[in-house]
Amino acid sequence: MTAAPAVYTGIPERRPHHTPVPLPPAPDAVELSGPVFGPADVAPSDSDLTRQHPGEPLGERITVTGRVLDGRGRPVRGQLVELWQANAAGRYAHRADRHAAPLDPHFTGAGRCLTDDAGRYRFTTIRPGAYPLAGLPNVWRPAHLHFSFFGRAFTQRLVTQMYFPGDPLLPYDGVLAALDDDRARGRLVAAYDPALNEPEFSLGYRWDVVLDGPAATWTEGSR
Repeated sequence: MTAAPAVYTGIPERRPHHTPVPLPPAPDAVELSGPVFGPADVAPSDSDLTRQHPGEPLGERITVTGRVLDGRGRPVRGQLVELWQANAAGRYAHRADRHAAPLDPHFTGAGRCLTDDAGRYRFTTIRPGAYPLAGLPNVWRPAHLHFSFFGRAFTQRLVTQMYFPGDPLLPYDGVLAALDDDRARGRLVAAYDPALNEPEFSLGYRWDVVLDGPAATWTEGSR
């Protein structure tokens, strides 16, 4: 009878000598967890986060649109774009978010769409609120949307964040401060575009994304 292989325990000198310090759940961890949509096909209604429940969500309605391009400026067609965010009070619909702000029963904060032939995506949603970072005194994250873009290859997938112009919290944000290139920071801030406004319904923002190349949008993989 052949003996079972010995369990590999590693080299003793390389093992940690102290008990790991457990980290409490915080909204910062929620930020890095994208939505789970399941196996269903993308439906047109998935891109309107204001109509996913029987009632109207609270907050300022916005339209966010732009083009997804590759490093040569060519449109990335028919690719999946996912969005997730906090609600208007600055709270995620996630059990790990312990921010003392109200949940909105009519807002889940997750959507998706496919880019069209011009590489364009479009979402209708609610402008998210700012929220404090747990354990850090008086540190707040500015309003932002989380995006995941899929390109033509696995290496083109990009997960990033979009910010709003004129937000007074932008100069104090640790994520933006981690970028030492002003142009790279600027590419994360959307532009208000009145032409995208829906009369008496929503304000419009334009935000284009480049998946690779020297002008690529910053990705959380480089965080």
